[in-house]
Amino acid sequence: MSLLAPSTTVAPVARLTVTLYTRSQCCCCQAAREVLREYQAAHGFDFEEVDASDPSMADLIGPTVPVIAVDGKVRFRGEVNRVLFERLLSSHARG
Repeated sequence: MSLLAPSTTVAPVARLTVTLYTRSQCCCCQAAREVLREYQAAHGFDFEEVDASDPSMADLIGPTVPVIAVDGKVRFRGEVNRVLFERLLSSHARG
């Protein structure tokens, strides 16, 4: 299995929602978005992006972005760990 591309052996996880908290001009946010879109195309989960520019968002996610939440629980900060994300997708696909 390649660590550079989404696994094709994981079943679709359509009931899963992945949220990317981001700000404009954030190069790490762009990289996280690209990785998540790649996995979304392969696995079919819902993807939403939230602008975290409002200072009140810091209470929810902290002061830095990107932040990636899966079904409302923060799972990654700064970047998407592909190995851990694939494990998360696998566990949700199994139910």
